[in-house]
Amino acid sequence: MTNEWQYTPFTREEEVGGSQLAHALRIPAVAGRLLYRRGIRTEAEAQRFFHPSLEDLHDPFLMQDMDLAVKRLNKALGRKEHIMIYGDYDVDGTTAVSLIYKYLRSAGCSEHLLSYYIPGRDDEGYGVSYRGVDHAHEIGATLIIVVDCGIKAINEIAYAKTLGIDFIICDHHHPDDQLPDAVAVLDPKRSDCHYPFEELCGCGVAFKFMQAFGMNNGFPSASLFKLLDLVAVSIAADLVSVMDENRILAHYGLRQLNRNPSMGLKGIIKTCGLEGRKITMADIIYKIGPRINASGRMMNGREAVDLLLSNDAKTTARMSELIDEYNVRRRELDRSTTDEAMQLLQVNPELAHQPIVVLYQPDWHKGVIGIVASRVAEYTNRPTIVLTGTSERIVGSARSVGGIDIYSIIEEARDLLLNSGGHTYAAGLTLLPDKLPDFRTYIQSVNAVADSDRAHSTPIEIDAEIELREVTQRLYSTIQRFAPYGPDNYQPLFVTQQVYDGGASRAVGRNSEHFKVDAIPTLGSKKHCPGIAFNQAPAFRFMKKSSAGRANAPFALVYQIDENHFNGIVSLQLLIKDVKPQRPGEDLFASQR
Repeated sequence: MTNEWQYTPFTREEEVGGSQLAHALRIPAVAGRLLYRRGIRTEAEAQRFFHPSLEDLHDPFLMQDMDLAVKRLNKALGRKEHIMIYGDYDVDGTTAVSLIYKYLRSAGCSEHLLSYYIPGRDDEGYGVSYRGVDHAHEIGATLIIVVDCGIKAINEIAYAKTLGIDFIICDHHHPDDQLPDAVAVLDPKRSDCHYPFEELCGCGVAFKFMQAFGMNNGFPSASLFKLLDLVAVSIAADLVSVMDENRILAHYGLRQLNRNPSMGLKGIIKTCGLEGRKITMADIIYKIGPRINASGRMMNGREAVDLLLSNDAKTTARMSELIDEYNVRRRELDRSTTDEAMQLLQVNPELAHQPIVVLYQPDWHKGVIGIVASRVAEYTNRPTIVLTGTSERIVGSARSVGGIDIYSIIEEARDLLLNSGGHTYAAGLTLLPDKLPDFRTYIQSVNAVADSDRAHSTPIEIDAEIELREVTQRLYSTIQRFAPYGPDNYQPLFVTQQVYDGGASRAVGRNSEHFKVDAIPTLGSKKHCPGIAFNQAPAFRFMKKSSAGRANAPFALVYQIDENHFNGIVSLQLLIKDVKPQRPGEDLFASQR
């Protein structure tokens, strides 16, 4: 497998507009162009980008049905109805349930009139279940607030209505043409919703609901803003855009997470070794999020909510350790299942070359098939659907690559499915076993032409081309202000061409699997840029010679600008993502200029 470098040079408009922006802000020109490409065109917009403010949050009442949702919640509280909060078992769902529960408790809702419900992944599956509705009826709940799901629960919500139970839906997934018969459907992706920002996560929609409720009742905002650590965790783990309103929520949520997180999150932070460190979005994605998810994957997501709501230090410590044990078991199961999936590809190599990879084993654990689908998609660079199940029903998780909308592809097969949902890059589905052959046939045909000429490579999306002399502390400091990073605003990747080895490049690591780079712009230059390349030993071989065998041949680097901390000394370094050999004077992007 080779890496495909994807780079679109700045247009004339981006060059000029970005340079003007950089001049006004007194930042490096390339940083101005990066802002311009992100849709930031004025100095005022840039100031809002660099200095997020809670005052810039959108009016929650701009969301369709928000007035109806607040009215129904006020009625329930005034009549002392039992309210049940129903959420999905993943990070987004469990944080959203926790946020609404905490805020309603702080607003005076009695604990005996407030409950929460997380469906079981194995026996209920994704979304609103009849069992969940029956449970609400048994405990006397007359209002269900459903978060991070519910937008397609037409039959289940109709059933709840016959039992005298109303629904308020807080979802962010794409709705069908028909909406459930709920009192209010809060979803910024509704076609008739004109809310200014569509990319909220489920917990974000829950936050906007509580914001509207608080505004309507004259509550101070401080008690709600204290819960932004939950929203930041959800934004990072659900991989939604970190621009616009999500950038504000993530910025202040990270601040809360670092300064004064809730006791439950503090327990998770300690368990995963982040205590005393500055927590970033990446820490949430790779450490905090997986531990919260592990509860829903291995047991029941309710345990994650119990932990997030905990105010007792001993209970929090015990539950954090338990969830960490779940995560260890999840990783072991993830590895073994991934190994089995890779063996399937080795035994049946044609599967890896299908436009969409479909793998099925009835004994795989439901809790890890999404992770395995991600691993296989990364390995094959193909959208991947991993299925498991019983003689009664098959469930699957899909992950995509390269801008292919796997959710829409699966939705087109809805006649073959019992249930489906998701996003462009991730989706889930349920079907009967006898529908599997037809589903396989459909999946392979729908995208066969569009995907037939895709290169079997890993794409690397480059943000800007710069020279080594532009790698300065000033540029690094400016790029740091782009954080929090995430979709639509990833940490910039730079490319520099015609780079030479300054002589000190060397292999490092126990098995020489990494290498340190000593990059110089021209032979004999005194400008040395140190760098580190992890797990790229093969690239080290051609850094010392060209394809013709000559020493000191040029090469191109793709990298992020990073800091190296060693023995109390802090210095800039290149965090290298890929290396390619070049001929002297060669321009890798000449055809795109």
